[in-house]
Amino acid sequence: MNAKVGTIEICEVGPRDGLQSEPRLWSVEERIELIDKLSATGVSRIEAVSFVNPKRVPQMGDAEAVMAGITRNNAVIYAGLALNARGADRAVDAGVDELRYVVVASETFNQKNQGTTIEKTLADYRSIASRVREAGIKLSCTVGASFGCPFEGEVATEDVINIANQLVDGGALEIGLADTIGAAVPTQISNLITKVRMAVGNGIGLGCHLHNTRNTGFANAAAAATSGIDFLDASIGGIGGCPFAPQATGNIATEDLCFMLRNMGFATGVDIEKLIAVSHWAEQFFDSPLPGQVMKAGLFPEVVNLKA
Repeated sequence: MNAKVGTIEICEVGPRDGLQSEPRLWSVEERIELIDKLSATGVSRIEAVSFVNPKRVPQMGDAEAVMAGITRNNAVIYAGLALNARGADRAVDAGVDELRYVVVASETFNQKNQGTTIEKTLADYRSIASRVREAGIKLSCTVGASFGCPFEGEVATEDVINIANQLVDGGALEIGLADTIGAAVPTQISNLITKVRMAVGNGIGLGCHLHNTRNTGFANAAAAATSGIDFLDASIGGIGGCPFAPQATGNIATEDLCFMLRNMGFATGVDIEKLIAVSHWAEQFFDSPLPGQVMKAGLFPEVVNLKA
């Protein structure tokens, strides 16, 4: 195993992105238990809830009750996702540590995902950004469909950079580039990270939210890591998808990502064995085995040493 070459923060998005497309609605109590179990794995950030209209995404209903019920670990930042000003206001009132605000890089997808235009989504952002910061809540933003749109096809790099710059100008401390439909390949990941970094500067955190729809998610994560990314999103067991994107299958599995990064020489601070245990616990709520592979095969070289 290589000597450590850097640190990459892991944001666990299973309780939000992992569950938002599932046909079975997890109860408030089950969601709380999942978050509490994840809080003990060493992940420093958990995207716990989404403050969206429960009529559109019933899986994310009762976000306030979930936030009120979790046992907070002081070493963990608990984030909530919002798509508009109403959602952001709810997130502030619910006491999240971080607000993750989403703007989609394609007009059609933004209207399907947010129910409004990019212009209105950015206007909502500007209207709530100061309140979020004044409340002492970390403000971070995601540019959805940064690498491709299921309705419009390729997304122009200039459009992504333009949105990212507006979000940073409004006070965002981080920008996440989302491959919402899992369309990207490693060269695209590296190229966009380089260009966005040049545009927003070194003082802004930069990360990726990757899906494994076309089986390129982990190759893309490796490309992001070697391109100097600050954080990566992942979902326990590889569960998840976007309810408004056709064929948008799961996120990259957190335990698989942490295994890969560890063996590449990156530090994540995560106890992978504990993550695997949470994946096995979560799997009981699904009809089929979860997509994650390390939970099935075990860690290497540990699995060899166990046989010795």
